[in-house]
Parts: sequence; structure tokens; C-alpha cells
Amino acid sequence: MIDAINRIKEICLQTVEEHGMLFIDFVMKGEGKVKVVELYIDGEEGVTADICAAVSRDISKIIDEEDLFEGPVRFDVSSPGVNRPLVHLKQYKKHTGREFEVTYSEGEEKKKIKGKLLQVEDDLLTFELNKESRIIGFQNVLSAKVKVSF
Repeated sequence: MIDAINRIKEICLQTVEEHGMLFIDFVMKGEGKVKVVELYIDGEEGVTADICAAVSRDISKIIDEEDLFEGPVRFDVSSPGVNRPLVHLKQYKKHTGREFEVTYSEGEEKKKIKGKLLQVEDDLLTFELNKESRIIGFQNVLSAKVKVSF
């Protein structure tokens, strides 16, 4: 079963990239009759229902052809939502001007900030924190979530 799960994840990654999207996460659930595969994708311009449907169709077709599951399987393809951290540098640009909570490393130290993303240039992220700015290299980001404001 581990080999089948790894193959499914590989198919998902490849299919997501073929559609020009970013692979965010893959979760397999379900015991018994129906297996559920949750696939989270993102894109520089966001995610549409049409893209989710196309990715799901393409993945389902390959998995059916390779007969990787015994019994029914359901694919849920969606955007990651605000509760999941950003994982790709390309995700940041569309969130310029939004508030973030970022955990990052500075040397051996872990630091946490809350601030507005002002700019993404190359692999440098510039955040505004109380009238001053902080530049953080993407490679130093341990976790970054967009904060929802009401």
C-alpha cells in the first residue's frame, strides 16, 4: 500500500505541475469502503473550480488506468485556504499588502513577527512592522500564514 500511496502522490505532483499550478499538500483519508484523497494546490493567480476539476479528472484517469486502488476513491482538489502556511515563494506575490504571521530563522535563533508584506524581490520578502521594515530571505522562513482581517 505504501508503494501505491507514493505513486499516487507522484501522479498528483506531476499532474499539478502540468496544469501550471503549485503542489501544496496531499492527505489520504478513509478506512474501509471509500478512500478520500485531499489535494491542495495553488497558483500565482489563485485557483479556480475549473482548474480543480481538470486536475481531479486527469489524476483519476491515471489512477484508474494503473489500478492503484481497490474499491472506490474520491478526489477532493482545492486551494489550501488561509489555515495552511505558504510553502512556495511564488505564493507570496499575490498576497502583497496583506498581514502575515511569520516564523523564521536568524542564525541559530527562531523569531516570530506579525507584519504586512510590502514586497517580494527575488527571494527576499520585505515586511512592515510598526513603521519599520524587515527583510527576510525566503530560505529562512520556517512558517508563514496570511492573517485574515475582518
